[in-house]
This record gives sequence, structure tokens and C-alpha cells, in this order.
Amino acid sequence: MTYSFKAPNKDPDATLDYELNWSTWLADGETITAQTVTCDNDDITISAVTQAAGVVRFRVAGGTAGSSYLVTCEVTTSAGQTDQRTMLIPVRER
Repeated sequence: MTYSFKAPNKDPDATLDYELNWSTWLADGETITAQTVTCDNDDITISAVTQAAGVVRFRVAGGTAGSSYLVTCEVTTSAGQTDQRTMLIPVRER
């Protein structure tokens, strides 16, 4: 499993907001023009994807206790760059 970082444990019944801050990666005056957030498994639901000031925010629901999920955020910028970051979200009963 390859990922950029690991998120704290998420309970399977919890619906939580996450964010990825791209602002230090963006050049001066560059903005995010498109963003997508996807999961490697349908057990997790991604919703409410927004972006402001270089920070992509999204909501995660579901998952099966004992499983871990890869959630990938891909952005396109005003300069035509594209990049992605993947986070590992472990789901555990809390």
C-alpha cells in the first residue's frame, strides 16, 4: 500500500471531514481549478468535496471495522499542473 500519510482511526459509524492542504505546493498566483477525491473501495463514501485557498476538504462515511482504505485527491491547477496525494484511512471500532 503506497500512501502519502496515515489519517487517525475512523469509526465505521462516524462521518468525518478531512482536508489536504496544497497551498505550499502551489506557485505564487497559482490556484486549484479542479479536484477529485476517490476511494479504492466502495465501502467508503466520499462527499462534500470543496476547495478554497488551496485546501481541498471532503467528507468520509462508512467503512468496515478492521479494514484500511486508500483515499486519493487529485488536483489540476491554473498553470496546467496535475498532482495527487493518497491518504490511508484505517477504520476501527472506537
